[in-house]
Order: sequence, then structure tokens, then C-alpha cells
Amino acid sequence: MIIDSKIKDAEKYRQYIEQVFPIVTKYGGRYHVRGEKIRSFGTWKPERIIVIEFPMEDHVQRWLTSTEYAAIAPLREAGAETQAILVNGYMNE
Repeated sequence: MIIDSKIKDAEKYRQYIEQVFPIVTKYGGRYHVRGEKIRSFGTWKPERIIVIEFPMEDHVQRWLTSTEYAAIAPLREAGAETQAILVNGYMNE
């Protein structure tokens, strides 16, 4: 999962970030990127990028529809404008 995040309310977004990590890991997610130090090579100028690996797409769906996540989602909605995509990973066989 790749998330492009633009902060609207830093305090609410900080609260969200503090609470989301254990929920993501509970549903099998593993953070690879979570930060603002971005160097762009084109016209895309993201403010903050998050990359999370999940074992399977159903893990993402269970995370996003969980009661734990529903409780903190309003902090994300108030704290940042986000766009997210799912990309199938590379399987090195």
C-alpha cells in the first residue's frame, strides 16, 4: 500500500500516527517508508509518503474495516488529505 499524505492539522495527524502503528501491525502490516524527506524527480511533489507491506489484500481490508481503525480514522480525516493505492508486490522466486 502506498499512501500520499498532505497534512492539514498537524496535531490531529500526530495523534493518528501515534495510534495507527499497532493497529497496522496487528493486521499484518509492516512499514517500509513513513516520512517527509522526499526528493522528487518529476512533477509529483508529495509532502509525506507511507509505504506499508501486507501479506495479502484481505489483510488491508480487515485493517481498514476494523473497529480499532474506525475509532481513529476521524483523526486522519481531520489531520490530512490522503490518497492511497494498492500495488501487487514483487515475488522473488
